[in-house]
Amino acid sequence: MKIGLQIPSFTYPGGTAVIGPRLAEVARTADDAGFASLWVMDHFFQIRGVGPAEDPMLEGYSALSFMAACTQHARLGTMVTGVIYRHPGLLVKTVSTLDVLSGGRAYLGIGAAWNEREALGLGVPFPPLKERFERLEEALQIARQMWSGKVAPYEGKHYHLLETLSSPQPLSKPHPPILIGGMGEKKTLRLVAKYADACNLFMTDLDTLRRKIDILKQRCEEVGRNPAEIELTTLGSVNLAPGPQGTTPTQMIEKCQALSQLGVSHAIFNMPNVYEIKPLEIIGREVIPQVASL
Repeated sequence: MKIGLQIPSFTYPGGTAVIGPRLAEVARTADDAGFASLWVMDHFFQIRGVGPAEDPMLEGYSALSFMAACTQHARLGTMVTGVIYRHPGLLVKTVSTLDVLSGGRAYLGIGAAWNEREALGLGVPFPPLKERFERLEEALQIARQMWSGKVAPYEGKHYHLLETLSSPQPLSKPHPPILIGGMGEKKTLRLVAKYADACNLFMTDLDTLRRKIDILKQRCEEVGRNPAEIELTTLGSVNLAPGPQGTTPTQMIEKCQALSQLGVSHAIFNMPNVYEIKPLEIIGREVIPQVASL
C-alpha cells in the first residue's frame, strides 16, 4: 500500500510570511519520508470543517508547481479540481505542464465541484448539479482526446474546441492518471468506471467503503471495464499526537491493513499538525515501511 499526504490548510504559526518556507519543508520532508503522493485542495476559500472561509487558501496548481520544485519522487495532484473552475482545455494544458516540469509526476484529480460560495464569490458561474456532471463528462473526454495526441475539433453540449493541440505531451504514459473524487453511486462511480484511472473515496466506516467499492465493480461490469485497472484511493485524517484524541502509528497501520483488505492500494491522509514536521518523519519511519507490502 502507498501512503499519500493531503495538505488542506495553510494556516501556520507565523502567518502569511511563513507559508512558502513551511510548505516547502513539509513537501521535502514528506518526499524524503517516502510518501507516494502530495495533494492540495482545489478551493479558493477555506472550506467548512477545516476552518473559516477567511483562512489562507493557496491556488492549487500554483502550489503544486512550487511543491514540484521542492520534491523528486512523490506524485502531485489536486484533491480534486472542480470542473467549473477552469476551461477543460486549459486545465489539461496546466496538468500537462505540471507533469513535464515535475518529471512525469502529475495526477489529474477532478470532480463536479460543490462549493457554491467560493464560485459565486469570485464570479465563477455555478450551474445546477446535472449540468456540472455533464461538464465533468465532457472535460474527461477532452482530456482523453488531448492526451491521445489527436488534433481535431471537439464538439460537446457545453464545450467546443477547434483543435485539441497539446504540446508538449505529458511524460506520464499513456497520460497522467485521471482520478475522479466522490462517492455518488449513480453518476460519479459510473464516470469512474468509464473514464478514470483512479478514484478517491472518503475514509468512512468500512461497511460503507465496501458497499461503494462493490457498486464501482458493478459500474465497471456495465461498461465492460476491468475494475482492477482502477487505483482505489481513500482520503482520511490522522493526528499523530499524544492523548486520547491522538492516533498511534500502530493504529494507523491497522487502519491501512483493513483498507487493504477491501482492495484499497493508496491511503491518503491529512494531518492537523503537519506543519510540525515530526508527524511526517514518524510516518516515514514507523508506518510507510510496514504497509508497503500490503
